[in-house]
Amino acid sequence: MSTAVHAGAAAGTADQRPGHAVGASAPTARRRSLRGAALLGNLGVIALLLMTVAYVLPSLLGFQRYVITGGSMTGTYDKGSVVFDKVVPVGELRVGDVITYVPPASSGVTNLVTHRIVSAEPGSAGTVYQTKGDANPSIDPWTFTLDRGEQAVVDFAVPHIGWVLLYLADPGHRKLLIGIPAGLIALLSVLEALRNARREKGTGRPGDETASRPTGVTTAP
Repeated sequence: MSTAVHAGAAAGTADQRPGHAVGASAPTARRRSLRGAALLGNLGVIALLLMTVAYVLPSLLGFQRYVITGGSMTGTYDKGSVVFDKVVPVGELRVGDVITYVPPASSGVTNLVTHRIVSAEPGSAGTVYQTKGDANPSIDPWTFTLDRGEQAVVDFAVPHIGWVLLYLADPGHRKLLIGIPAGLIALLSVLEALRNARREKGTGRPGDETASRPTGVTTAP
C-alpha cells in the first residue's frame, strides 16, 4: 500500500513537470529490496562455507573432534561442547589428563567416553588406568590398559558448537542448508527478470506521452 501511495505522489508531480519519469522511486525501492535480499543470500552462503571450513580444518591440523553428549564432565566440558584431542604417545600420559577412549568390554559401555585419568599404576600387561568424570561422584568402576601406542588427549574445547555439528551430521540437514541460500538466490533472479520484463512492457504503451499533460489545459484549434 505504501508503494502505491508513493507512486501516486510521483505521478502528481509529473503532471506539473512534463518529461519527468513517473513513479521512478518504486523501481528504486524494489531494486534496493532485491539487493538486500541478495546480500542476505550471499551471507548465508558465506556462513555455510565458513562452517564447512571449521568442520574440516581441525582434521587437517591433526586434531580429533568429539561432541560431548553426556553430563559426566559438566563444569569442565558441558553438553554440546566439542573437545579437540591431540594424539600423543601412551608413555606421555599423566594423571590429570582428559582422554577420549572406549571402555573395556566388561564395563558394558560401548560408546566413547571422555574422562579424566585419576590413576595410572604399573601392571603385568602394562600401565593400568582408571578414570572419572569430573561431575561424577565416584570413580569409573572399571580399569583398563591401552594396547595401542598412541592415545587421544583433550587439548582444548569449544562450548555449544557441538549441537551445530550434530545437526550437520544429518545428510538431510546439510542438503537443506545448502538448498535454502541457493533457492533464495534463484528466486530473486526470477523476480528481477519478471520485473524487468514488466517494466519494459509498460514503457512502450500508447498514450504514455500524454500522462504529463496538466489537467484542464486545452489547446486552441
